[in-house]
Amino acid sequence: MQASPPTARLAVNGGTPVTTTPVPFMKPQLHREDIDAAIAVLESGMLRAAARCEELERRFAEMSDARHGLTCSNGTTALQLAYGALFEPGSEILVPAWTYIATVSMVAAAGCTPVFVDCLEDTFQMDPADAARKVTPRTRGIAATHLYGCPVDIDAFQSLAARHGLKVVYDAAQAHLARYADRGIGAFGDAVTYSFYATKNLGTGEGGLLTVNDDALAREIALLRSHGETEKYLHERIGFNYRMNDITGAIGCSRLDRLPDETAARRTAAARFDAIVAGVDGLAAPTVTPKAEAVWHLYTVKLDLPRFTCTRDEFCAALKAEGVPTAVHYPRATVDQPALAAWNRHDTPVASSLSDRVFCLPMHHALTDEHFRIVEESLRKVAEAYRA
Repeated sequence: MQASPPTARLAVNGGTPVTTTPVPFMKPQLHREDIDAAIAVLESGMLRAAARCEELERRFAEMSDARHGLTCSNGTTALQLAYGALFEPGSEILVPAWTYIATVSMVAAAGCTPVFVDCLEDTFQMDPADAARKVTPRTRGIAATHLYGCPVDIDAFQSLAARHGLKVVYDAAQAHLARYADRGIGAFGDAVTYSFYATKNLGTGEGGLLTVNDDALAREIALLRSHGETEKYLHERIGFNYRMNDITGAIGCSRLDRLPDETAARRTAAARFDAIVAGVDGLAAPTVTPKAEAVWHLYTVKLDLPRFTCTRDEFCAALKAEGVPTAVHYPRATVDQPALAAWNRHDTPVASSLSDRVFCLPMHHALTDEHFRIVEESLRKVAEAYRA
C-alpha cells in the first residue's frame, strides 16, 4: 500500500509549518497470503459457499467459544437472520439508542417494535438499568451492541433476560474475538452477529457470520439463509439467499490467522492512548465494561465542551491540520435518526447528547511510536489552543 502524501502541520493559531506524514486512521490492507487464498478459490472454479466458508465457520466459532458458526452475506443480513429466527412480528425489542442503525433497523424490518434504551456515559454501552425500566408485558427480546469492540455488561443483560423470559441477540459487528468473564463472547446470548466489512478488525470486503449454541436454532438460521432448502429443490420454509461465497471465506480464513496478534496490538495501542488522553485536560478516554476484554475496533474520546472555546468539529479539524485524522461515530444518535422517528418515544438523554461530544482517534494494529508521538503532541497543542 502506498504511503499517504506528506501534509503541512500548522499550529492552530499560526506558526511555521512542519512537514510530516499523516497518521493513518485505519489499516484495511490485504496481505499477499490473503490474495493468494482468493486466487486459489478462483482457480478451483468452486466459487459458491463451500469448504472455505465451512472452515471459517468452524474456526471462528471455536475462537469465540461458540458451538456453531454460520457465514452469511454481510453483518446486516446476520442481524436479519437472528431476528427472523428468534422474534415474532409485533414483539417489543429493547435496542440501543447509541449504535449503528442496522442493529435497530433490522428489528423494525422484522415487523417488531424497537424500544430505545439509553447508553452509559463512561463506556458508551447500552445501560442495563434503563433497559430494566423499559421492559413491558410485550417485550420479547434484547438486541445489544458490543459497541466499538467493547462488550456490554453481559451478566446484567443475561440476568434481565432470564427474569423476563427474553431472547438476546448481541451485535458484535465491531467486536471480533472480544471476551467477557474469561470467555469468548460467542458463549453468551441466543445469537451473536458479526460483520466482515472492509474496515472491520476482520475485514473481507463484505461478509458476515453468526454464532449460536443451540442446535435447533442453528438449523433454523441455516434454513433462513438459503431459501429454506433442506435438500436440492426441497424447501421446508420461506427463506432468503444470504449466503457467503468461498472467495470471501478464503480471505476470512487467511486474515483469521493474523487476527489474534492484530487484536493484541490494538489492545496495546488502546493502553497507550489511555495514558495520552489522561494527560490532556478536558478529554476523557473510553472506559471498558467490568469483566470485559475489548478489541478496540474504534477508540472513542469524549470532549468536555465547556472546557474549550470550540466545537467538537473545530477541534477535529485542528487535529487534522496537525496530521491526525479523526472520525465521528456517530454524528447522530440512532434514536434521533429520521428513519426511526416513528419509534422514538423514549427518554435517552445520554445518547442524544453524545453526538456533539465524541470523536475517534486512529486505531489499528500498525500504529508506531512516531504515530503515538504525533497524536500526543497534537492533542496537547490543540487542547491548549482552544482552552476556555
